[in-house]
Amino acid sequence: MNLKKLGLAAALAVSVSTPVIANESIKFYNWSDYIAPDTLTNFEKETGVSVTYDVFDSNEVLEAKLMAGGSGYDLVVPGSQFLGRQIMAGVFMELDREKLPHYKNLDPGLMKVLSEVDPGNRYGIPYLWGTTGIGYNVDQVKKALGDDAPVNSWDLIFKPENLEKLSSCGVALLDAPAEILPIALNYLGKNPNSMDKDDYKSDSELGKLLSSVRPYITYFHSSKYINDLANGDICVAVGWSGDILQGATRAEEAGNGVKVAYTIPKEGTAVWFDMLAIPADAKHPELAHQLLDYLLRADVIAGVSNYVAYANGNKASIPLIDAEITSDPTIYPSEEVKEKLFSLKVMPKKIDRVTSRLWTDFKANR
Repeated sequence: MNLKKLGLAAALAVSVSTPVIANESIKFYNWSDYIAPDTLTNFEKETGVSVTYDVFDSNEVLEAKLMAGGSGYDLVVPGSQFLGRQIMAGVFMELDREKLPHYKNLDPGLMKVLSEVDPGNRYGIPYLWGTTGIGYNVDQVKKALGDDAPVNSWDLIFKPENLEKLSSCGVALLDAPAEILPIALNYLGKNPNSMDKDDYKSDSELGKLLSSVRPYITYFHSSKYINDLANGDICVAVGWSGDILQGATRAEEAGNGVKVAYTIPKEGTAVWFDMLAIPADAKHPELAHQLLDYLLRADVIAGVSNYVAYANGNKASIPLIDAEITSDPTIYPSEEVKEKLFSLKVMPKKIDRVTSRLWTDFKANR
C-alpha cells in the first residue's frame, strides 16, 4: 500500500491563509503513530512556529492530565466520548471559527453526528476516525485454528477454546476499557453503552466472559501491538483499524514473510472519532488556532490519512487520499457494515467507577 502519495513539494505548494508568527512555539499532545512524518515539519517551515510534539496511548492518560489542570499543552486529541465529558467539566476553550477559514472543509453529516457530544460543535474538530477490530497474523491463526478460524467474528477473542489455542503465539488487547467493555457487551447482545451498574459486576455476564478469556491474554497495551504484529511476535490483537493496517504495511516493507490482516467482526464494533481541541488553560490559543486551521487544509489532512491509514472528517480531502485507502472497506466501511457499528457515549461517574474496578480486576486476573 502506498501511504505517502502526497509529497513534500505538494504540501509546500499551498500557503496557509493565517499570518506567520515567527519565533513562537506550541505544544501538541497526540496519540502514538498518528501523524505523517512531514506534517509538523511543513507547518514549522511555513509559519516559523516550532512545535513540541508529545504522544500518549490512552484516553485515560490524556484525561488525567486535562482534569488535573495545567497540562501545558495547547492542542490535544481526545476521543469524542471523552471530549463530551471533558466539555462538561470546563476543560476546553470554545473555538473561534473566524480564525479557522478551512473549517468549511469538514463533512456536515459527520459534524451533525458529533454534535451529540459537542452541541453546536463549539469545542472540537474531528481529526481522524476508525473502528476497533481484530488484527491477526494470517498464517499463525490458520496454523492454530485451521482454515475455518472465525477471523470475522468476536468468537475469535471471546470463546476461551479459541483464545487458548492462540495464546501460544501471543494475544494483545487494547488497554482501553472505554472500548473493550462496550464491545464485549455488544457481543453478549446487550446495550454497548449500558448505564446499568449490574452489567459491570464481576459476577455479571460481562464479568464472567472476561474472566473466561483472561488466562490467554499475553498483554494489554495501546500501541506496542503494532510492531509486535508486524514482527510476528504476537498473532492476534484487538486494536484500532489504522494501527493494524500500519502493522501490515511495516511487515510488508520489512519483507519478513509476516502477513497481517484486519477485520471488522460481523457482530459489530465501536466506531470512534478522535477530536482536536484546545485546553481552556492553553498558553498559546492563537497559535493553537493556527495549527488547527493548518490541519483543516485538505492537502495536509489527506497526507496524514495517506500515511497512517485512517479516515478523516474532512470532506474536501477525499480526492487527495490514496485510492487504495478510500476503497478499503476496513477503513471506509460499506453501508451494510456501518449498520452494525455503534458510537461510544459519555458515561456518568457512577458507571466510570464500576467499569474502572472491573477493568482493574480483569487485568490483574482477579
